Amino acid sequence: MGLKWVDTLEIAIALDEAHPEVDPMSLNFVDLRNWVVSLEEFDDDPHHSGEKILEAIQAAWIEERE
Repeated sequence: MGLKWVDTLEIAIALDEAHPEVDPMSLNFVDLRNWVVSLEEFDDDPHHSGEKILEAIQAAWIEERE
């Protein structure tokens, strides 16, 4: 079963593993969206993301780092 947009914590963990050198606080939403859809486990409509979902993923990623 692949990752969906609503799987914010799982996506954040996958992004943290894929991009350990990146500060999630400095990431813009365009790059964040592109990185999410390029995750191997991602299996959802790439055009179904919105600012609220991206904010939730970014917040989960920041929290995961702390």
